[in-house]
Amino acid sequence: MAPESKPRKPYRTYRGGRSGGSDDADAARFDFTGRSAAASAPARDRTPEGLPAPDMRPRHEPLPGRRVAEPPPPGGPTTRPGFFRRRWRRILAIGIPVLVLLFAFWLYLGYRAFSDEVAKANKRIDKRTKAALAPAGNILRSPQISLVMGSDSRGKSATAGARADSILLVRTDPGAHLISMLSIPRDLYVPIPGHGTNKINAAFAFGGPPLLIRTVNRLTSLDVNHVVLVDFTGFRDLIDQLGGISIVNPTKIVSSEDFDGHGWQFGKGPIHLDGRRALAYARIRHTTNAADSDISRTERQQRVLQSLMHEVVKPSSLLHLPSIGRAVAKPLATDLSANELIGMGWIKFRAGRTLECHLGGTPLVLGGQDVLQSSEQNAAVVQMFLGQSAPQPAPKGQLYAPGCTVQ
Repeated sequence: MAPESKPRKPYRTYRGGRSGGSDDADAARFDFTGRSAAASAPARDRTPEGLPAPDMRPRHEPLPGRRVAEPPPPGGPTTRPGFFRRRWRRILAIGIPVLVLLFAFWLYLGYRAFSDEVAKANKRIDKRTKAALAPAGNILRSPQISLVMGSDSRGKSATAGARADSILLVRTDPGAHLISMLSIPRDLYVPIPGHGTNKINAAFAFGGPPLLIRTVNRLTSLDVNHVVLVDFTGFRDLIDQLGGISIVNPTKIVSSEDFDGHGWQFGKGPIHLDGRRALAYARIRHTTNAADSDISRTERQQRVLQSLMHEVVKPSSLLHLPSIGRAVAKPLATDLSANELIGMGWIKFRAGRTLECHLGGTPLVLGGQDVLQSSEQNAAVVQMFLGQSAPQPAPKGQLYAPGCTVQ
C-alpha cells in the first residue's frame, strides 16, 4: 500500500535573503549594486593586438552652470588663487594716496614754519635799507644780486657801532643755472660816501646797511637788489640743525690767537664741522701760516657758505623741513620773501657749478692800521663775476691778488 502523500501548500514562507527570481519587471532599475547591469551587459571583445587598451577609468566632467565651492585638497593652499594679489592692490590703492597726503601736509608745516620766520626777518629791515636797494624782477627769471653781510657785533644791536665781519655778493642767474659769489675783503681801502676813505667794513659802522650798500655800488658799479644780514649765533645753530657741513680744506690751519675762548686747528683735506667749528673756521684771522691772509679768510667763508647752501637744498633735508625751515630764517634780517628764498634754493639745486671770486689789493699801513689798497684788476674780476669774461684765478704766490675760480 502506497504511503499517503502530503497536500501541496498554496504559498511559500519568506525566510530572509534574496529570492531566486523576481516577477517585478522594474526591479532592475532600483538595483544600485550594479550586479544586474553587469549581468545583463554583453561581454566586451578583447582589444586587438597592436592597439592600446581603452581608458576605462571613470571621468568626472564638470557640471554645467556656476562653479560650486570645493574644499581644498589635503596639504594644499587655504586661500583662493590671486587672493593676496588683489589684497596688495587694495592696500597700494589706499596707502599711496595717504602717504602722498601726509608728505604734502609735512611740506606745508615746513613751509609755514619757514614763511612765519621769514616774515619776522622782513620786519628787521628798516625803510632806509629797502630804499637803498635797486628794483628787482622775478628771481626765477632774471639775474639778481644779493649783498650778504655778517656782523662782528657782540652787543644787543646788530648794527650799532658794529663793523661788517664778512661782505659777500651772491649773484643768481637762472638762465645759465649758475651761482656766483664775490667776496670783498673787510680791510679794502675804499671811498665811503660822506666819510672819506676808509676800510669798507667801517661803512657798516658809520651808516648801517644803507651806507654799506651805497659803498658797494660805487666800488663795483653794480646794483644791489637784495640784502641779507646774518647773525653768527643763529648761523651756528642752523649748521647744527643740519647735522654739520663737510668741506675740503686746502691747507692746514692752526690759530695763533684764541677765538671764542679756544685755540683751533683744522687739518688738510676733507673735514666735517659742527656749528661752532664752522664759525671758527670762517672767522679766525690770525693763524700760524704765514701765507694766510684776509683773502684766504674770505675763501674759507665762501667754502662754508657753499657747503651750507648745498646741505639746505638737499632732498633729504625735506624730512626735517619744519625744524630746518625755522632755523634757516631765524638768524637773518632780509628783504627777501619766503618764496624768493626758496627760488634761490631752487637755482642752487639746479646749478651745475659755482663761480667763486674775490677782490684784492696791495697791503699797506695807513694811519696805524693795516689796509688793502684796491687793485686795478678788481674791475676785471667784477666782469668775470657778471659772466662777461672768462674766469681767471689769482696769480700763484700773490696772496692778496684778485681772481676767480669755478667750483
